Amino acid sequence: MSKAFTKETEHDDDELPAELKVPQGSKNYMTPQGWQRMKNELYELVHKERPHVTQVVNWAASNGDRSENADYQYGKRRLREIDRRIRFLSKRLENAEVIDPETRETTDQVFFSATVTYLREDGREETVSIVGIDETNFQKNHISWTSPVARALLKAREGDVVTLRTPQGLEELEIIAVEYCKIES
Repeated sequence: MSKAFTKETEHDDDELPAELKVPQGSKNYMTPQGWQRMKNELYELVHKERPHVTQVVNWAASNGDRSENADYQYGKRRLREIDRRIRFLSKRLENAEVIDPETRETTDQVFFSATVTYLREDGREETVSIVGIDETNFQKNHISWTSPVARALLKAREGDVVTLRTPQGLEELEIIAVEYCKIES
């Protein structure tokens, strides 16, 4: 059978980890900063990295025997990875619903792009920003709107107590503050 009809990897392009899948019937919500970061990555891949790798592959192909040419083999593999990432980014950006927290009307209710401060049962105060699936960054306390904490907080208001379901059981979180400000990526 020709290599053209065999699968290169074990993973299909549409097979994503559960935490990166947009829930069916939902929009792909993103902040302007997350959208711009993905747009910049797509531009770099299309206009810089892919042409460079293509040039290397063409050079390697002109050297003769491709079956034992590491530059050619690696280059072709890298091109497939780049093309896969370009398709992924294009789909995500095409389906994106960009929501700017700075232009959102002021409210004490938690929606996408809110920065929420809450009190845990053990007395710890935590602040998180609710961002898009592709923008999650635990070091910066950016959580996906599909995460359990965000789902517990969404639509609640300042002063409300919400219930978070954890592996250890139920935990109550008291919402102290809700802000809509620029979220640095």
